[in-house]
Amino acid sequence: MSAANCLITFRPDLATLVARWQDDAPVGALQADFAALLAEAQSLPTALWLLDVRRRENLDPELASWTTTTFFPQAAAALRPARLRIAVLCSPARLAVYASDDYQMQQLTYGMAPERPYQMQLFGDEGAAMLWLLAE
Repeated sequence: MSAANCLITFRPDLATLVARWQDDAPVGALQADFAALLAEAQSLPTALWLLDVRRRENLDPELASWTTTTFFPQAAAALRPARLRIAVLCSPARLAVYASDDYQMQQLTYGMAPERPYQMQLFGDEGAAMLWLLAE
């Protein structure tokens, strides 16, 4: 399945939904991509997501807040009783920005906290991301 700005693929061998963004896009377009991702996850159903954001360079604070506080909790509720697990595949440059930007770090700390209704982790390696997704 192709959303406006990303390619969404189901890996039946891993029961994992993979979303790969090829470029940056406005926040509204990215929100539409996430809605398409959730619709696809509900139709399968699967609660294992690999989000490949290595080619997206823009770190919009609005999107960061929306995903961790609004979208991911709503997606987790929609996919119950399964536990939504999100592996985010990042470029080294993105990981460096996360480490040096206080706001981004605050959003990540919030989003990766164990009390969230979803589980999220960042990865620089796709193999490690898949191992984490399938570990539970």
